[in-house]
Amino acid sequence: MTRDFIHINDFVILVEEADSAKIEVDACYFDEPIVAVAFYGSGNVDLAVKYGEKQKDFQYTKGLSLSFYADEKVEFEHTVSPNKNLKCIVVATKLSKLEQLPNQEGDLFSDLLEELVNPKDHYVEGPSFFMTPEMENIVDAFFSNSYSGKTKMMFFRSQITALLSHFFGQLALKQEEASKPRHREQLNKAKDILLENLENPPSLSELSKAIGFNTTRLKKEFKAIFGVPVFKYLQNERLASAHKLISENEATVQEAAWQVGYDSLSSFSNAFAKKFGYRPSQIK
Repeated sequence: MTRDFIHINDFVILVEEADSAKIEVDACYFDEPIVAVAFYGSGNVDLAVKYGEKQKDFQYTKGLSLSFYADEKVEFEHTVSPNKNLKCIVVATKLSKLEQLPNQEGDLFSDLLEELVNPKDHYVEGPSFFMTPEMENIVDAFFSNSYSGKTKMMFFRSQITALLSHFFGQLALKQEEASKPRHREQLNKAKDILLENLENPPSLSELSKAIGFNTTRLKKEFKAIFGVPVFKYLQNERLASAHKLISENEATVQEAAWQVGYDSLSSFSNAFAKKFGYRPSQIK
């Protein structure tokens, strides 16, 4: 059994490799809570995850990418046998360091692995899937490269970045495809909340919380569905409502501005003119 630890930014990379002429069992722990993704190479080792009285078994790991949260009470046990050797890369970050990851990588974990960032048990299994050929090639290269010293570290750094990019890219595609109907329902709910509260709309964070999204996902998916950002949609609906109130003689310009949430009459008039091409006082 060989086990190497590589530190890249706030990631700890655990590279494990083992083969044996007989059955051998090897166990490892993490010394504090982590969020991680394990990538299993061409070996097909058995894995048992043990925590408390619970246990999760994996009998087929070849090509598997497995995301998880684990604290110090979780034991990862690999059973190596003549036909089932171990080739595994674990990319882990301490839960306490998640927000410090560079290049907005922490946001990816929070957006796509939300159940791991807010765990409800000692071990929480996140999304898993079998790797694409490109990902398998990257993992295999870890165990076959002949570099050394600083060149080897540079190689590892580039490969980890590529591997995580593929992982999150595939995960985003799978989650988008699987959740389209549910997301559409939630986004319609967000739209309805805005329409019901034109005068005093919720903040972006309040609206996100109301539909179970984070703000990044809300902004991205609202625009994808409705074609405009959240508050541009709100502004358009406010102005359309005000136009109707004035044109149907249900309110004066000043009253219409107040009813749709504008405190400043000049701001209302300017926004109205920009949208419709004429000022509200010109409606006949």
